Formats: sequence, structure tokens, C-alpha cells
Amino acid sequence: MLLDKRLLFVTGKGGVGKTTIAAALAFLAAREGKRTLVCEVDATGGLAAAFETAPLSFDEREVAPGLHAMVMDTEASLREYLKLHVRVPLIGRIGPVARSFDFVANAAPGVKEILIVGKLAYEVREDHYDLVVVDASATGHIIGQLAAPSAIRDLVQVGLVRQQTEWMLEILTDPAQTGAIVVATPEEMPVTETLELIGQLDAETSVALAGVVMNRVLPELFGQREEAVFDTLLDHRDRLVGELGPGAEPVLAGAQLAVRLRRSRAAHIARLRAGLPPQVPLMNVPFLFTRTHGLRTTHKIGEALADEIFTV
Repeated sequence: MLLDKRLLFVTGKGGVGKTTIAAALAFLAAREGKRTLVCEVDATGGLAAAFETAPLSFDEREVAPGLHAMVMDTEASLREYLKLHVRVPLIGRIGPVARSFDFVANAAPGVKEILIVGKLAYEVREDHYDLVVVDASATGHIIGQLAAPSAIRDLVQVGLVRQQTEWMLEILTDPAQTGAIVVATPEEMPVTETLELIGQLDAETSVALAGVVMNRVLPELFGQREEAVFDTLLDHRDRLVGELGPGAEPVLAGAQLAVRLRRSRAAHIARLRAGLPPQVPLMNVPFLFTRTHGLRTTHKIGEALADEIFTV
């Protein structure tokens, strides 16, 4: 089952709601009794908003019973790495070390990425949490982050860095422990990018695809019987408007739009399902007609995910 894993990277095209899905998934895991950490990699503030809490930092903070949250900070991650593995005592900013790190990181792609992935894998290795949920970078950046440990291992053949990448890869390449969840919406471009990302995950990383979440799925307002009645009404639109008045026109137009959107989005969902490996679950999350995305929304989406996860 999805929640039996130890490390889940939630990604997807920008704007599809991956932060909300990551927050809801973490909330669900904590509700099921798992010690859970959720981390926002890009530090946009969306995760704090999802839990209606104060701004988050690199230091984990409990935001709900059994649920801790944090945001990634590569300099803080470097400081922690040096303290834990190199035994370097650090006070305040790391000054020259930080500047040297920035120089090396810009010259050698993968250094910042490995500090991100390494911090999260470390929490799993040390068994600080039962599950670490990552609100990962969007499509276009996540591949570089997940591939960084392999790239660094290929570059560095001996020494401490090599040793660190070995244990990271043991966690990342184990599908029983680690998986990627891709979030999409039932529209043409997000579905296309999701299928492309799934192909890249398979070809360029060793992280298994654990599932796909189809977010913002419109409810089916009309069954086949109701649609037959609705089609009859549309055939007699002029007569109906004449009898009921001009107010009937926007009602008919709204119902017609709802049916058209539902049918077109259903086609995108079917295309995504057809492009997925048969063993990969596709979980549908309904469209929530709400203006805000706070704690109430997080709980509702968590409930929707529970319906999908525990029936897969």
C-alpha cells in the first residue's frame, strides 16, 4: 500500500495542486498513526498555508498530532551534514564555507540537489519518521534532484561523498521504501506533461512510480437517464424558454457546459490511464468548489485520498 512506503516525492506540472496533495497525504498518514514529516522543497509558503500555521523553517515543527513540517534550506542542510558527518562545529552562518559551497554547487550540478535528497533520505535511514512526504519541485526540476545521487556516485569513486551516495541510493532505488507520485489535472497539457515525466522517471532515475493523482475531477452531475432528458430539453430550447421565461436560458447553458466539461475531461483521464503501467494506481480527487486552500481543504482532500488509497 502507498502509505507503507517510507519516502514519497510528490511532483507535477506547476499549478496542478501538488502542495495540497502532499499536505493531504501527510495528514492522512498521520491520522493513520504514522510518524510523518512533510517537507516543502521550494519554500513558497504553500505548505504552511495548507495547515494554516506560521511560516515553516528548516527545523521541523509539529503542525498536527504526529505530523511535522519543514521547508528545505540547502545551506542549513549543508551545515547539518558537516556537523553530522564531518564533525565540524558550526555556529551561526558558515561564512567562507557557504560561499565556497555556492561556487562548487554552481560549477558542479547535482551538489545542491544531493543536499536536498540526502537530508530527506537521512530522516528515513535514522528512522526519525515512519513516512517522509516531499512536496518536491515541479516538472522540469524533479528529475535532476532524483538523479543527483547516481550522478555524484559516478563522478566520485572513493571517499566520504561516495559512501554517502551509496546509502542514499539504497533507499531511493528500493520501491518498497521510496516512490514518486505525479499529480495531474484532467486537461490536455497537464496529462501530456505527466506522461512525459513518467517516461523520464523510468529512463533517467531509479525511483519507482508509486502512483498518479488526478486532481480536480469534476463530479458527474447527470447519469445516462438524466442526460437523455437533458438532450430532449435542449431539442426544445426555444419552446422551453418561451414557457419558462428568459431565466431558463442560463440554466440550460450551465447544464450544457457541465456535461461538455465532464465529457472532455473524462477523455483526458482515459488517455492518462491508458498511458500508465497497469500496476500503477490512478487516484481521483474531486474538484472542491472553494476559494481558499486551508486546513479544511487539506482534510477534505485527505479523506478523498483515503477513499482511493484504501480501495486500490
